[in-house]
Amino acid sequence: MAVTGSRMGVVGGSIAGCAMAVAGVRAGAEVTVHERSDGELRDRGLGIVIPPPLHRRLVDAGYLDAAMPTAPVATRVWLTRVPGERSAREFARQPSAVTPCNWGLLWQSLRAATTGARYHRGRPVTSVARDPAGGALVRTAEGEEAYDIVVGADGHRSLTRQVLAPDLRASPAGYTVWRGTLPAGAWAEHRRPLELLRASWVTIGFPGGHGIFYLIPRGGGAGPDERLLAYAIYATPPAGSHDEAGHVRQLADEHFPREWADIVARGEHTAMTCHPVADLHAPLAADPPFLLAGDAAGVTRPHTASGAVKALQDALCLEEALRTSASPAEALRHYARERTPEGARLVELGRRLGRAQVEQTPDWTAMDQGSVDAWCRATLAGTKSYLYADTD
Repeated sequence: MAVTGSRMGVVGGSIAGCAMAVAGVRAGAEVTVHERSDGELRDRGLGIVIPPPLHRRLVDAGYLDAAMPTAPVATRVWLTRVPGERSAREFARQPSAVTPCNWGLLWQSLRAATTGARYHRGRPVTSVARDPAGGALVRTAEGEEAYDIVVGADGHRSLTRQVLAPDLRASPAGYTVWRGTLPAGAWAEHRRPLELLRASWVTIGFPGGHGIFYLIPRGGGAGPDERLLAYAIYATPPAGSHDEAGHVRQLADEHFPREWADIVARGEHTAMTCHPVADLHAPLAADPPFLLAGDAAGVTRPHTASGAVKALQDALCLEEALRTSASPAEALRHYARERTPEGARLVELGRRLGRAQVEQTPDWTAMDQGSVDAWCRATLAGTKSYLYADTD
């Protein structure tokens, strides 16, 4: 095909950037990755989940090492705190298979698969522009390079996206997500949470928000009994509060069943982050010679659990487009036709899930299996999400 030997520059060397680099190499392109950080990204240890079929496809295709540790579970358990008490009430279970991963281990596996690409660390891109002679230019402090394709995999503040959509701004949701990971010692003595987490991922509903909990591998040869507990908690923070760790612990104490509150409020974290929830969607995922991937193309509310998932699917789409197209421009138009509407769908889905689970939460204490299944169907409104499989 005409794309074989094409020069492809990737702006950003995180999960999206590495995945796109693998796609380019597998399709026969000459790939260069420009990563601004001069350190290793593998030490980032927050949790993510991906659909099991996607994980298998990435392993079979050579994007991921089959030996990369994961912590697959098949069921979602819904809990809330009994009113006036500190005990937990389980009110629903749903088939919901996910493959939880450690962000750092996933990046490490993708990075290892970029063999054949040039990967420059500590080389931030200062600008990208169209080349009057055709193609695109990527500028760094070291100079300027010309490419047939430039992939913007540079996150939610994408420099590359500014070329395609200079006026695009994120839309704030009005609430916040706290993410954290806790070592085994923080939860090993809590028998019931441990039993649930070994076979399922858990949602805890409370007024004005909810929390998601699941286990992820620790890496470094650690076994299943040494996994990390990963969580994401959504709520509206108090006005003027800057004590992020203190507020998430207060939320846990006020709203979680006792054992879960003990884990979050008193456990020593291995990592914790906090950021306002927002979303955006580029009107085009590609406009030759530029292509956007991952968060550069669109940021969805985290309820969809599609950040890394979308980046990995973007890479598979790009590889197919490069393999089946007669030119780089044709490949990017193919990519835009497939990935632009998918990004828009995920943004809208994230907004519906946010309204249902944070902005207009139901009375979780009154929910049962039937009402949860009906609530999920109404929230999805006919669209698909691997997190809500088989709610019929």
